[in-house]
Amino acid sequence: MTSDDMTLDASAPWLEVDALLDDPRTRIVVCCGSGGVGKTTTAAALGVRAAERGRKVVVLTIDPARRLAQSMGISELDNVPRQVKGVDEAAGGELHAMMLDMKRTFDEIVEGHADAERARAILENPFYQSLSAGFAGTQEYMAMEKLGQLRSGDEWDLIIVDTPPSRSALDFLDAPKRLGSFLDGKFIRVLMAPAKVGGRAGMKFLNVGMSMMTGTLSKLMGGQLLRDVQTFVAAMDTMFGGFRTRADATYRLLQAPGTAFLVVAAPERDALREAAYFVERLAAEQMPLAGLVLNRVHGSGAAQLSAERALAAAETLADHDENLEPDGIVDHHNGKVSSGTAGGLSPAAAAEQVPSTSASAAQLAAGLLRLHAERMQVLARERRTRDRFTALHPEVPVTEVAALPGDVHDLAGLRAIGDRLALGQAEADG
Repeated sequence: MTSDDMTLDASAPWLEVDALLDDPRTRIVVCCGSGGVGKTTTAAALGVRAAERGRKVVVLTIDPARRLAQSMGISELDNVPRQVKGVDEAAGGELHAMMLDMKRTFDEIVEGHADAERARAILENPFYQSLSAGFAGTQEYMAMEKLGQLRSGDEWDLIIVDTPPSRSALDFLDAPKRLGSFLDGKFIRVLMAPAKVGGRAGMKFLNVGMSMMTGTLSKLMGGQLLRDVQTFVAAMDTMFGGFRTRADATYRLLQAPGTAFLVVAAPERDALREAAYFVERLAAEQMPLAGLVLNRVHGSGAAQLSAERALAAAETLADHDENLEPDGIVDHHNGKVSSGTAGGLSPAAAAEQVPSTSASAAQLAAGLLRLHAERMQVLARERRTRDRFTALHPEVPVTEVAALPGDVHDLAGLRAIGDRLALGQAEADG
């Protein structure tokens, strides 16, 4: 393989995106990866393509930038799926989109698992309001909670999840267990003990048995916050087991054969290093990995012209340009300016024509050749980075998505991305 050959290695399997989307056994596609690699755009493009191929699709995004809504022509997204207009439904498919409302999803859990009085007490509790709005891991947990709700309803042929922009795969995969463990853990059980005993007896038990611990907690948390937590725990007592149960059920759902993880990455060293970590972690957790989407890959219509040859040609043109003088043409035999004519023109006319045509064309050509050389150097760097990944993970199917000249801001752009997702290998080989 030459330094400018940008096709995938024969050993790297091709990710067949259309086959994945068309398979009725595929019910959930999870797009994961580090931030800024195009996960949201990839998820939306997959949704458009699957819907236009006949599936009833909902795309769940956790992206606060609301780019998904803008690209799909929806004024805003919220916790309720909204149908996307303008999608070709000739094949019988539909596309809906929604954006996770973390707090609203938590509220729905409370309202669905507590009577009206207890639900109101929980929803109005200051500690609950803080927990539901920004507790570490809550966003990831609620994304999985919403996924479980969507899947249990069996209304959708395909659910596509745009995961939170986490710095690490650990955040996404561990959040359900982490929050479930917190809400069902020893700390919460200790705080709940006085409420279970009840009344003055409970306070006596607390004061006698745990005065040292609660005194420390009061200093750390503040007396009012501690009381809010205890009130919250007392109201949530009947619900704690449910968090752990649903977290375990969601985790099993992610491991099920009908789920497919797509790791999205840019052809850059840091992004592919993170992608490799995702791949290894998914394998360790026995999560079904479908493949790698290598996004925003650069290409060239003149890849046969290497960077070295382009730079050499640019230097040749530059040398030629230096031999063009404003007063005539350099005589290469003696280095003197000729007083003759060029092409039958007078010396003055020749001097005027040569710089305005030959010199400017040479400068332009040299500049274009240098730009081409820079592009080929980028291509070579991307290829080396990609090949390091495929060498470490030769079993992972890959598709390459050619970079678009501009940002994606409408359905047409998403369709273009979908075409590139499906034709990545064919374009590379062609």
